[in-house]
Amino acid sequence: MIEAPVSKFRKNNLKLYIVFCFIGAIIFAYDGYLSEYSWSGRRSFYEEHVKDGKADEDMIFNRYAPIFLVGLAGFLAYKLSVLKNRKLVADENELIINDKEKIQCDSIQKIDKTHFDSKGHFIITYRLQNGKDSSRKISSRSYDNLQAVLDHLIAKIS
Repeated sequence: MIEAPVSKFRKNNLKLYIVFCFIGAIIFAYDGYLSEYSWSGRRSFYEEHVKDGKADEDMIFNRYAPIFLVGLAGFLAYKLSVLKNRKLVADENELIINDKEKIQCDSIQKIDKTHFDSKGHFIITYRLQNGKDSSRKISSRSYDNLQAVLDHLIAKIS
């Protein structure tokens, strides 16, 4: 049994997006809520965007954007926690992509690894139970250790 865990590339990108969302939320919240105080370094921003006690569109955006950015960061953190334990498993009889998608080794028609060395992906064409052909692209941006999985699959269909 050969395992290919979720790639570090994908996990690190999610972590970066979470950090960017929090930094953006802090910046927008500072401009939207704290710029009105005299001790704030952005008092000029407040004076420019609030006339007669009424906020313009930029100030309103700066007040509501942090809520959405923190929500997005929470969603991305949830997605990261779900992805941490996901892996691609190639055993003796099947390729297990997730709990719902499993490809039997004897149903694999062909493996196109033309772009594996240059672009880091291969395409598996397999026959479904209803007799139709289907394809699945598997990328090294999604999973690490794909070379071992690819070698195992090629050995099984040869």
